[in-house]
Amino acid sequence: MAKKICVVTGTRAEYGLLYWTLKGLMDKPGFSLYLVVTGMHLAPEFGMTCERIEADGFRIDRKVDILLASDSGVGMAKSMGLGLIGFSEVYRECNPDLLFIVGDRFEMFAAAAAAMACNIPIAHCHGGETTQGAIDEAMRHAITKMSHLHFTSTEEYRRRVIQLGEAEDRVFNVGALGIESIHRLPLLEKTTLEYELGFSFNGKFNALVTFHPATLERDSENQFLEVMEALRDMPGGKVIFTKANADPSGRAINALIDREVAKNPDWTAYASLGQLRYLSCLRFVDVVIGNSSSGLIEVPSFHKATIDIGDRQKGRIRGGSVIHCSPAREEIQGALHLALSSGFQERLRDEVNPYDAGNASERILSVLSEVDLGNLLVKRFNDW
Repeated sequence: MAKKICVVTGTRAEYGLLYWTLKGLMDKPGFSLYLVVTGMHLAPEFGMTCERIEADGFRIDRKVDILLASDSGVGMAKSMGLGLIGFSEVYRECNPDLLFIVGDRFEMFAAAAAAMACNIPIAHCHGGETTQGAIDEAMRHAITKMSHLHFTSTEEYRRRVIQLGEAEDRVFNVGALGIESIHRLPLLEKTTLEYELGFSFNGKFNALVTFHPATLERDSENQFLEVMEALRDMPGGKVIFTKANADPSGRAINALIDREVAKNPDWTAYASLGQLRYLSCLRFVDVVIGNSSSGLIEVPSFHKATIDIGDRQKGRIRGGSVIHCSPAREEIQGALHLALSSGFQERLRDEVNPYDAGNASERILSVLSEVDLGNLLVKRFNDW
């Protein structure tokens, strides 16, 4: 009998990470995929990316709408409550053998908590990582303790999950999921990408900027204003902004992007580029700026510089292509000058991405095909 795997996705970035695993679960014998879409996927202001999922050939089995208009911590907490209700109803209807989730966001916390209450085993990807400037840090480790199988992106993160008390034979280092698309997708050529975006990569420098709220801090908007001022003071730059997620202050950051892009013909913004266009952009920009995990995980595979701003990604493993700076205009400009310097650009050619371990989805599917899902619920605490 095929193993029914319920996969929940709530953001554009998370779906990009899941793509090849979803393809495998849909196409390979022995599996039955039940796909649940929630969060930003269902919101027009964040790109209505559920349509992208369907365009990619996936059937969405259920939609769980949990986002509220409130751009606050209270709004996030209420959304989690809606998620607990909605996901529990989904699990009652589909009765999956396993819940498969990625990451550390509040949507995934709600999905995991509901599955735990319903006695559904959980497989979790990207546990053991640290992001000390975001509430995601606590969410991630809590999801780890609720989960029964673990797929980590580096060996150090595998050891950390074991340190949290998880059994060694249930923790697998498969590498970062997002790297796989870089190797397997036929990325767009420059002329095609420029046509689709209505944008030309002909600036003195070309930058891709993604800045999300630092949810353990109270000044995310002011931090982003520093980014804007730094870019305004660097003439000749062509900039693509990908908008912030639905965390508290995300909508405020997106309003700032819209306001500034309207003033500058060399800047453009997207609620969602989609996986193919996002990765294709990384081929042709000179630098990636912001505080997204992608700057540390995927961008190094393109041998491009990342300027990581602030503490949102503090504690995460990073390669030599990543330059860290505080959210202050002068420091951001200094980091940008360094990233664009001939010496740094030359050094990028030899940098190795610490997250690139190969074909993550095939490793995951191999484990899922062999493991006895009926014997996962009882866990022992591993005293290491």
